[in-house]
Amino acid sequence: MSPRKECANAIRALSMDAVQKAKSGHPGAPMGMADIAEVLWRDYLQHNPVNPDWSNRDRFVLSNGHGSMLLYSLLHLSGYELSIDDLKNFRQLHSKTAGHPEYGYAPGVETTTGPLGQGIANAVGFAVAEKVLAGQFNRPNLSIVDHFTYAFLGDGCLMEGISHEVCSLAGTLGLGKLIAFYDDNGISIDGEVEGWFTDDTAKRFEAYGWQVIPGVDGHDPEAIKAAIEQARANTDQPTLICCKTIIGYGSPNKSGKEECHGAPLGDDEIALTRQQLGWQHAPFEVPESIYSAWDAKEAGKNREQQWNDLFAAYQKEYPELAAEFSRRMSGELPANFSAQADQYIGDCQLTGETIASRKASQNTLNAFGPLLPEFMGGSADLAGSNLTLWKGCVGVSKEMPAGNYLFYGVREFGMSAIMNGLALHGGFVPYGATFLVFMEYARNAVRMAALMKKRSIFVYTHDSIGLGEDGPTHQPIEQLANLRSTPNLAMWRPCDTVETAVAWKSAIERADGPSALIFSRQNLPHQARTDAQVADVAKGGYVLRDSEGTPDLILIATGSEVGLAMDAADALSVKGHKVRVVSMPSTDVFDEQSVEYKQSVLPLEVTARIAIEAAHADFWYKYVGLDGRIVGMTTYGESAPAGELFEMFGFTVDHVVSTAEDLLSDI
Repeated sequence: MSPRKECANAIRALSMDAVQKAKSGHPGAPMGMADIAEVLWRDYLQHNPVNPDWSNRDRFVLSNGHGSMLLYSLLHLSGYELSIDDLKNFRQLHSKTAGHPEYGYAPGVETTTGPLGQGIANAVGFAVAEKVLAGQFNRPNLSIVDHFTYAFLGDGCLMEGISHEVCSLAGTLGLGKLIAFYDDNGISIDGEVEGWFTDDTAKRFEAYGWQVIPGVDGHDPEAIKAAIEQARANTDQPTLICCKTIIGYGSPNKSGKEECHGAPLGDDEIALTRQQLGWQHAPFEVPESIYSAWDAKEAGKNREQQWNDLFAAYQKEYPELAAEFSRRMSGELPANFSAQADQYIGDCQLTGETIASRKASQNTLNAFGPLLPEFMGGSADLAGSNLTLWKGCVGVSKEMPAGNYLFYGVREFGMSAIMNGLALHGGFVPYGATFLVFMEYARNAVRMAALMKKRSIFVYTHDSIGLGEDGPTHQPIEQLANLRSTPNLAMWRPCDTVETAVAWKSAIERADGPSALIFSRQNLPHQARTDAQVADVAKGGYVLRDSEGTPDLILIATGSEVGLAMDAADALSVKGHKVRVVSMPSTDVFDEQSVEYKQSVLPLEVTARIAIEAAHADFWYKYVGLDGRIVGMTTYGESAPAGELFEMFGFTVDHVVSTAEDLLSDI
C-alpha cells in the first residue's frame, strides 16, 4: 500500500472508530474526503501546529461540518494539541471534539460550522480579509499577507441559499486565493440527491466568475494534486474543484449509500472495512510511521520562521506599517480611541441635535471612522437608508482591494456570515447593515457570531412601526425580543445622538462578543443630561428624569419612545404625580451591572412601572413585573404615515398618561 493511502486510511480509521465509540456522528464524509484532505494538508497547507494563531497561516474551513471527525483527525495527526483521548471523547460533555467544529474548543478550528452553507460563507470572509489586508500592507518584495483559504463543502452547503449569496460575491470580488473542494458524492441523509438536486454546479460557479475544475477523481492523489496546482496558479478567480468521491469509502456494504452518512457503521462493518482498507490496527491505534509521515510541527515551525524573517525586513523598511499590522492582528484598538470617542460623546451632548438615530449613527461613523483603520463597513444594498457610508469610505473591488467598505448587494445572510469570517480572520472590526426586519434573513449568522463571541457589529435601522408607509412586512415587532434573548449578544436601541455614540463606542470596544445597534428612521429629540448621566449611558440603563423623593411611578423606555416617556412624565407631573423616567438603551448591559446600581435605577419598593416600546410587549414583564403595564405591540403594524400609526397603537402622551393613572389607582 502506498504511503499516501496509508495516511488517508488513518483518517478513515480514526473517524469510524470515534463515531462508533460515541454511538453517533457522520463517518461517511470523512472517509470519502480523506484522500483530498491528505494531499491538501500534507503537501500544501501552510500552518504551524505549535502556533495555531500564526497570522499568515492558510485558513481551512470544513463547511460540511457534520464530517467533523475529518478535521479532528487532521489536527491530531499533524501535531496540534488534540490527543487521542480527545478523539475518543468525540461528542462527549466538555470534550474539545464537539459534534460539529466549534471555534475555541480545539486548536486549529477556524470557525464554528454547524448550519450548512455558513462555513463557505465564513471562508469568503477569510478570503476577503486576506485580499484587503494584502492590498493595505504588502509592499514590493515584502508580501507579509500571503495565504490561501481552503474550504471543503458538500451538496448540502450548495443547496443552502447562502452559498449562492456568498459565492456570487466572491466571484465579483475576484477572490483568487479562495479554493473550495466540492465533495460530489451524490448522497445526503435522505438518499441519492438526484431526486432533489440536479443543478449543474460547474456551470453555476462559472456563471459566478469562478474557475471550475470539474471531474476530479477524489480518490486519486495525483489528480487532486494537479487540480490544486491549477487552482493556486489562478489568483484572479476563486476556484471550485469538483471531486467525485464515494461516501464511506472503504466500507464494503455501506459505501456509496446514505446509511453511512449520519450513523455509525457498526462493529461488524468496521471490522470488514479494516480488512478492505488493509488497516490492521486496533481502534484508535496509529503506527508511529504514519504519525511521522503526518507530523507538520517542524515544517510549520520553519514556515513561520521564514515569515518572521520576512516581517523583520518589512519592519525595518516600514516600521509604522509593521506596528499597525501587529496592532490590528492582535485585536487591540488604537490607544487614543477611547478618549477621543468620549470627547465626541461630550460634544454630542453639548450640540443637542434632533435627528434620526440612523443619521446620528452616520455622524458617529464620521467621527470614529478616521480613528479606526480596522473598520470594514458595509450594507446589504441599503447604504442610502442605513446611512453606513461615512466620508472616508472606500469601496473594496476586484481591482482596488485596499478599501474599507463592502457593497454586499441584497445579501443580508451572506453579509452577516462574511462579517463573521472577517472578524475571525483578524485585522478588522466589521459592521454591516440592513433594515431590522430583514435581520430575520440573517438570523443564524448573528447567532453564530454570538456563539463564537466574535466582534461583529450588526447595524439595523427602520426599527419600528415608525418607518410607516412600507407597511407590516417591513415593520419589526418581535425582532428586538429575539435579539435581546440571544446569549452573548449586546443590543442597543439608543434614543438620541448621545446614546447612539455611546452604543457605537461600546460595540467597538467589546472584544468578546457581537453587538446589534438599532436605529430609527424618524427624527428623535435630544435629551438633556448631566455629565454623570452621560457616563451612566454606558451602563445600559439609567435615570434620565427624576422626581423629588421616592417616585410614585417609573416609566421605562428605549429608542424613539424615550421622548414620549419624557413628555408623558411632564404631563403626569402637572397632575401631581412623582415620575422617574429610565432610559434603557441596552437591557443586557444593564442586567450585567451590580445589584446596587440596578436597585438605584429601579428600586424594588417602586412597583408602579410602565415600559414603553414600539415592539413586542411581552419582553418587558421582567422589568415591570406582572402588576406593571406595557405600552407595546401585540399585533403587526399597518401601512400609513408614522404619526397615524403611533396614535393608532397607543404611542401617545394621552394613552401613556391614562395607563399610568389606571395603574396608580390600582395600587
